[in-house]
Amino acid sequence: MQGVILDFDTLGPSDLDLKQIYELPIDWEIHNRCRPSDVSKLIADADIVLINKSPIREPALQKAKRLKFISIFATGTDIIDLDAAKGRNIIVSNAVGYGTTSVVQHVWALILTLTTQLDNYREAATNGRWEDSESFCVMDYPVSELNGKTLGIVGAGELGLGVAKIAKAFEMNVVFASLPDRQHSKQNNRIPFQEVLAGSDIVSLHCPLTSLTNRIISHDELSLMKQTSILINTARGALVDEVALRDALITGKIAGAATDVLSEEPPLNGNILLDKSIPNLIITPHVAWIARESRQRLLDQVAGNVRAFLAGKPRNQVC
Repeated sequence: MQGVILDFDTLGPSDLDLKQIYELPIDWEIHNRCRPSDVSKLIADADIVLINKSPIREPALQKAKRLKFISIFATGTDIIDLDAAKGRNIIVSNAVGYGTTSVVQHVWALILTLTTQLDNYREAATNGRWEDSESFCVMDYPVSELNGKTLGIVGAGELGLGVAKIAKAFEMNVVFASLPDRQHSKQNNRIPFQEVLAGSDIVSLHCPLTSLTNRIISHDELSLMKQTSILINTARGALVDEVALRDALITGKIAGAATDVLSEEPPLNGNILLDKSIPNLIITPHVAWIARESRQRLLDQVAGNVRAFLAGKPRNQVC
């Protein structure tokens, strides 16, 4: 059976144990990098395809006559034309839960950096400001405690719940937003999205990108938020209107923001947020998930997806 792995380098495989992949009864063809224009040619003779970020659209699926199974090294499935895959009886599986610990850790690193002004005070300690101070400490930037503050979470999957768990250790109030396009479990009480924005000191996004959540945060939504609030996005860049966020930070409509994602990645054409003059903005290059342990769990889970498919019992199936 022929298998193709596309953009394998996006997993950073050099420090991973790959035996779960190589022990499978598959003749693998591995491509460390892949241009979108090459996908159709590379998967044409494959029975199984493993991908991370290379898009697979209907024209490529039409040419892949032997293709029976696709597994994604990710949770989101928007890079695959699922309708076209279903129409050709191609099973698609994703990976879930592998990055929860790593992403939650990163979310709190961003929150704490903003609320403690860590970057600014690190700079003050090394640029001469502390040496020139007439006091034993520097108090140029406002610091706030998390205790008693309200954290609004948009998306109550594993990531949202993981962030909420840490918030409770800080004795924060946690509220979950109700979104119109989602069916919600009764486990967490939901309140309307607009109320979450208006009442939260910190808003953290953990929802998938869909046609209804595209730019779910724009000018109107940012205007509802407190001037002292901060926005965290470790989900998808397109959830946030980047022009609106830039304006909100520059005009002081919100106090700060941190994002691990942008609307285009990598930002080959630049990005309006990649501007050091924007105040109280932290940008990290989509690294929330990259802890070695997280990537190993991801690799092992996808290998397990393939093993389950070969056994006739597909798991993590999205179509």
